[in-house]
Amino acid sequence: MLLQTQIWLNEMDKKISGLAKKFQSPDFYSNIQTEGSSYKLLPFNFERVKGDYLLTNEVGEYVRLKEEELTAFVHQRLDTSSKSYAALKSRHFLYEAGEESPIDLLSLKLRTKHSVYRQFTSLHIFVVSLRCDYSCPYCQVSRKKEAASEYDMDEATALRSLDFVFRTPSEYIKIEFQGGEPLLNWEMIKFIVIEAEKINKIEGRNLAFVIATNLTLVNDEILEFCYQHNILVSTSLDGPSEIHDRNRPRPGKDGHEIVRRNIEKVRSRLGPDKISALMTTSELSLSSSNEIIDEYLDAGFNGIFLRPLSPYGFAIKTHQIEKYDFERFFEFYKESLGYIFKINESGVTFTEEYTSLILRKIFQSYPTGYVDLQSPAGAGLSAIVFNYDGDVYASDESRMLAEMEDKRFKLGNILTDSYETIFLESGLLDVIENSLTDSMPGCYQCAYKPFCGSDPVYHYATQKDFVGHKAFSSFCVKTKSIVNYLLDIMENDPVRRNILQSWI
Repeated sequence: MLLQTQIWLNEMDKKISGLAKKFQSPDFYSNIQTEGSSYKLLPFNFERVKGDYLLTNEVGEYVRLKEEELTAFVHQRLDTSSKSYAALKSRHFLYEAGEESPIDLLSLKLRTKHSVYRQFTSLHIFVVSLRCDYSCPYCQVSRKKEAASEYDMDEATALRSLDFVFRTPSEYIKIEFQGGEPLLNWEMIKFIVIEAEKINKIEGRNLAFVIATNLTLVNDEILEFCYQHNILVSTSLDGPSEIHDRNRPRPGKDGHEIVRRNIEKVRSRLGPDKISALMTTSELSLSSSNEIIDEYLDAGFNGIFLRPLSPYGFAIKTHQIEKYDFERFFEFYKESLGYIFKINESGVTFTEEYTSLILRKIFQSYPTGYVDLQSPAGAGLSAIVFNYDGDVYASDESRMLAEMEDKRFKLGNILTDSYETIFLESGLLDVIENSLTDSMPGCYQCAYKPFCGSDPVYHYATQKDFVGHKAFSSFCVKTKSIVNYLLDIMENDPVRRNILQSWI
């Protein structure tokens, strides 16, 4: 039997060797150069856009070419005195024979783009309570009633979570308190902040805190503690009262009045730059872009993040996610951006934050740190979630999915599992592997790959597959549509180009 096995293995070796002969050596491909050509190609992808071709390289530098220029370029027959040749050379799509520095510089830019992963996990989300005093129909989690204290994090869970937090090699640590409404468990927030600062006296990390709150429970005691411990505040503001109070209903129907009043209260005690706000685009928001932006201006903010609904939690249960598609959101986005341009043209600086993120992805070599637009995905690598009960999730979206009774992205529990088990032996590595756009069907040859990312939780939630079918992915359509829209402005509208450049 052993002899037969050896004979079979020898035969297989011969077959494999025969197959291998169909391919040339790596040196053959690396030295390919058309006879008479003075340049070689560097890696790039391309896509036809409005009759021309958009070319992008590994770090997001881009060039537009006519079809005949692209054909000449790839066959190494492009006129070396042309403007297109100069653009392709300066943006690392080609290099001339004998040059080494273009490859070194492209490599340096690529390393810089991915430098965020050197720090590993920096954002640590503590879900200190699922209780909430609001009943938002688009809520991404399954909130609990105010009296349901069994959904609060306890001290043992908090301390064990902090053990995990300071296991990260990251120089920067941000602890963000979420809910529900986290201020319903205010004593636990105080406990965690004080304990984290005790640990950090030894660790010496760059430590920061954020509370994501609806501001209803904010009082002088809370603000004084936040001031003493340099805690930032993030809140929700969906627009004027007729939109905010319908999007975010609460007993008394006075949520808008409370949040506007307490925004000023936070500013007066903590400082003007210590509070930020997020809006969520509901169906009601779509016809009120100008009014929503005016609300942010009136509230003293110098920017807005136009955020569509997410396919999790009550947004699914109440069918809110079905009330508009990406095309309608994109119209809302363009209407909003048009109004924001007019505001800037009048001399008032006001930014759209998602646009700013995309622009930095296009025009800067530095990472943005925005989890949704990373490859591999920032789930676990850049952010981690500690739930009130000790369950650990790779991202906030993973936790939201778990609240819908699908714990596919649960990594373990800090009360029973070790740090090594959660980060190395759970499903996290599968999540990372299935979010690497360089090897993903529909992504690895995409011209928009440098500007995008791959969110495995989103695609699992919408298509029940980590990778998803990109042709049917709103995630992909959103990136492509917005990038094309912004590039068109940058190339054809000098006034608005200057405004966009000022946002980077």
